[in-house]
Amino acid sequence: MEPVVADAVARAGFDLEHLRVQQAGRRQLVKVVVDSDNAEGGIGLDEVAEVSRAVAAALDALEDSNTAGSVLGGSYTLEVTSPGLDRPLTKPRHWRRARLRKVAVRAGEDAFTARVGDADEQGVRLLVGDEVRHVSYSDVEHAVVEVEFREPPAAEIAKLEHEEGSR
Repeated sequence: MEPVVADAVARAGFDLEHLRVQQAGRRQLVKVVVDSDNAEGGIGLDEVAEVSRAVAAALDALEDSNTAGSVLGGSYTLEVTSPGLDRPLTKPRHWRRARLRKVAVRAGEDAFTARVGDADEQGVRLLVGDEVRHVSYSDVEHAVVEVEFREPPAAEIAKLEHEEGSR
């Protein structure tokens, strides 16, 4: 079922972040979490509705085409949502979306807050205090965006951009 849902989400222009199917009374609850690199401020209600329609159509087609029996065991409830601010940064695209945001990072014995710079497929550049360092994703045990109520300090942004421009 996951490939069918992932394909429907991708055709709608989004990324499947998480899929979970669980029993909820007599029905199955299908929870789909979607995200996008292109959604600057997150995914809006219109986009969630669009993905919901696409996933529902794909699941219904899967149920109709499955002659050996129902994949979901009958009726289901579909819940489509976007990830919350507190979701862990686990993929390069999460780090790219968090660019210039403040993050809390735990890497082995080291725990720190940092400002996110450029991210590639192997790691991310972080401004930790006054030092820019490259951190490999494999070294990060846990990382989340921290809520800030002000714009990032201009000096921090300038430091990140200067270091990234000089690579």
